[in-house]
Amino acid sequence: MCVFAAPAVAGGLGSASAFGATSLGIAAPAAFASAALPAAAFAAPTALAGAAIPATLGFGSAATGAGLFGLGAATNPFLASLGLNLATGLVQQQAATQAANAVYQSSLIANQSAEDAFRNMQDGLAEKLKETKASKSQEKFAANITALKNKGAIIASERAGLTIDVLLADNERQAANFRESINQTMESATRQYGRDVKGLIATRDNRRNKLQSNINQAYNQIPSLGSTLLNVATQGLSTYGQLAAL
Repeated sequence: MCVFAAPAVAGGLGSASAFGATSLGIAAPAAFASAALPAAAFAAPTALAGAAIPATLGFGSAATGAGLFGLGAATNPFLASLGLNLATGLVQQQAATQAANAVYQSSLIANQSAEDAFRNMQDGLAEKLKETKASKSQEKFAANITALKNKGAIIASERAGLTIDVLLADNERQAANFRESINQTMESATRQYGRDVKGLIATRDNRRNKLQSNINQAYNQIPSLGSTLLNVATQGLSTYGQLAAL
């Protein structure tokens, strides 16, 4: 049963379906299902140089020789710094995305191993239970045959009526006790099988939850495009203040 919907894997590392994600229940956060960034985010910084700036803002313009935002000769260094900060932020975002995708892919493999181990151990427990029941059924059949033989021997002994009744009752009692003991053993084996399977399921689910937590943590480390652009803008304002003071 699929517990989580497996999203497309970001960063060009391959499709999650190649590792059977839809059957494993491991998913990357939907917010990072695609690493594609808007094309505008990669626009050359020099494109900003031609932006129309209202004269009322007091930043000046290239036509007046004051440079962009009134920086004069410092315009080009400002734009270069802005472009470098943007490129650095995007590279860091891409690196974090690739690292998260690597965690996602390795988690798929680890989860498949855990699932295979669970199924193998469950099959082993089921086979053991089957063998136990088959063995005990044979013992019960043998006990019934023995009881019938003993009953025949007692009747053939031609003892007094009261004595035969006592012996037959004792024989039946012993056979019934043995059958009940066998039934209890099989019921106990069945209950133990159920407990063992529950333990296997708990171990598998704990491992799956840990893998999902690792995936979530890895994807949470990826800075959003908005935070990247905000950081670039903040650094740009700081650089502008420094250059404007010169």
